[in-house]
Amino acid sequence: MPSSSPVALVTGSAKRVGATIARRLHRAGFDLALHYRRSAADMQALCAELNTARPGSACAFAADLAEPADVEALVPAVLAQFGRLDALVNNASGYYATPIGAIQAGQWDDLFAANARAPLFLAQAAAPALRAGRGAIVNIVDIYAERPLPGHTVYCMAKAALAMLTLSLARELGPDVRVNAVAPGNVLWSENFAKAETETIVRERTALARQGSPDDIAEAVRWLIVDAGYVTGQILRVDGGRSVFV
Repeated sequence: MPSSSPVALVTGSAKRVGATIARRLHRAGFDLALHYRRSAADMQALCAELNTARPGSACAFAADLAEPADVEALVPAVLAQFGRLDALVNNASGYYATPIGAIQAGQWDDLFAANARAPLFLAQAAAPALRAGRGAIVNIVDIYAERPLPGHTVYCMAKAALAMLTLSLARELGPDVRVNAVAPGNVLWSENFAKAETETIVRERTALARQGSPDDIAEAVRWLIVDAGYVTGQILRVDGGRSVFV
């Protein structure tokens, strides 16, 4: 029997921004299909937390989004578990520097797989279920999809591809499915990588003079899925005004 609650698939949801999005949608009444790749312990803890709050409301799905077979199997597995799918949040992302002069083909494949290819094929697989429920897709892009981040050419290109995918899917899947994106500014420092921006840059080149938080992104995602019934094909910058500066 299909879930009595709306169901959202959130990729890359074991920790950081993805986990915050999951918690926000859970509080909004969604049952959750939570994708992860390696962070099994974090995912186990998150599922336990959500299922304690509402039994049977969250289920974890392991997949490597760089593997086409894993991508192909993910949506059918979610539908087998919940019987419906009302929202897809393409949050999973690859991120690291690729300085010109040292870029390798494997880095291109890796960054485009996570940031562009997987979202396309997940959206394609989810489209019939989303159409049936007049659902929504939200892609997590980046303000650097439309401006270059020094040293990160391939990442910026991949996020630009995701931004165009957002616009194209809004046309292709309308009027039944709304498709939008959130473009975060600096809301969380990267793990295991040198900072692309400093605290000083964030303070001096952000209109609100501060870093944002994952909660800011999660609320934008919730709004686009739940409340923004006449909004599609839009990329919402949630950056504190960082994008108005050079």
